[in-house]
Amino acid sequence: MKAAVITFPGSNCDRDLAVAFEAAGAEVVRIWHKDTVLPAGVDVIGVPGGFSYGDYLRSGAIAARSPIGQAVVDFAGRGGYVLGICNGFQVLTEMGLLPGALMRNAGLKFLSKPVSLKVATTESAFTAGYAAGQEIVIPIAHHDGNYTIDAEGLAALEAEDRVAFRYSANPNGSMNDIAGVLSANRRVLGLMPHPERAADPAQGGTDGAALFRALSGVMARA
Repeated sequence: MKAAVITFPGSNCDRDLAVAFEAAGAEVVRIWHKDTVLPAGVDVIGVPGGFSYGDYLRSGAIAARSPIGQAVVDFAGRGGYVLGICNGFQVLTEMGLLPGALMRNAGLKFLSKPVSLKVATTESAFTAGYAAGQEIVIPIAHHDGNYTIDAEGLAALEAEDRVAFRYSANPNGSMNDIAGVLSANRRVLGLMPHPERAADPAQGGTDGAALFRALSGVMARA
């Protein structure tokens, strides 16, 4: 598996994401936001957490229109795998690769703590390493993680089994306790919790490692 991890001004989890990919056996290339093309042979793009462009305008809005943005959209359009975590999730919604929007947390406070999630579906390359309904613990660190979508879009997500993870105890007001969603072709995942921060025993937990291992396993069999 060859993973490309993008860095924007304000990204602060790009190195963590690269390390998590490498631990799962991936070759990692680092991409700067001003690049306009991806290296040959990339299998998955990682869009990391942080505060791209200082969250000016709204979270992820400027990053979605950065020079590398069109290459990400084109890659996804060709069926490439894309993983957006926290701010990366916000970026993917701004790019139109995932439906909905991430709004200000219901409590209007920044949240940073481990949370319990339920695996809502195993029918994706990202979630295949878990059991349906499995509870895992993954950290969150966000101010705008309240997932919001119109009634029609929410019904489609539920009917198409595209909710990847749900909060066991909703920390931010997200509709239907949604913590992560999949694209229609199930090859783009956005989630607010940080699996790359729970991928090594030194981090206090390893529940996130299965996501990266599962993705690597799918690539190996392709």
